[in-house]
Amino acid sequence: MAAKTVVVICAHTDDEALGCGGTLARHSQNGDSVYAIFLADGVTSRPGATAAELASRQAAADKAGQELGIIQAFYLGFCDNQLDSLPLLSIVQAIENILIKIQPEIVYTHHIGDLNIDHRITHQAVVTACRPLPGGSIKQIYSFEVLSSTEWQTPGYLPFIPTAFVDISDLWSVKESALLCYQTEMRDEPHSRSIQNVLNLAKLRGNSVGLPLAEAFMLIRSII
Repeated sequence: MAAKTVVVICAHTDDEALGCGGTLARHSQNGDSVYAIFLADGVTSRPGATAAELASRQAAADKAGQELGIIQAFYLGFCDNQLDSLPLLSIVQAIENILIKIQPEIVYTHHIGDLNIDHRITHQAVVTACRPLPGGSIKQIYSFEVLSSTEWQTPGYLPFIPTAFVDISDLWSVKESALLCYQTEMRDEPHSRSIQNVLNLAKLRGNSVGLPLAEAFMLIRSII
């Protein structure tokens, strides 16, 4: 099978590892070219945030990207948890400029129903930037779940209903290594965003389709 170009488009660094780290690693192992686009800086919404913290978070993302096989990451640097204060067009155009360069066939991004506002705006911007125009390169778009956002939304509001599953049974150690790069973002049990709970979710998604471990997605569009 011919190698493909894949991109994950996230609101924040660490979302890629939480949402689809194992899947990105599988793409990389299969010879696909994997890129990442991060919209917001993930830091500036926090009281007293410093330039050093911002640099540390990007360094963590670079290290996690090496673990997952991401060949290049693009950091757009929008202010954290303020994407809703920007014109959607400015976000869409920033994404489009990169998509024109890398010409991906497969896109992964956030679920539209997440609690985090940056996740929701990212989804909207991605679907807009990836609209199916004649001659476009994009064939599949998938949305993923992120613990401490997807499941924290108001019950019944645009629920995440998985329709596609990727076997990551032999890639858990890679996903875990990427998550450990973000030690400042991970939490101890019983917090939802703990390493153990990420493993719990992978077991749940895997066992629901007869696999030891899996990542789950909602298929947004597929052109065959």
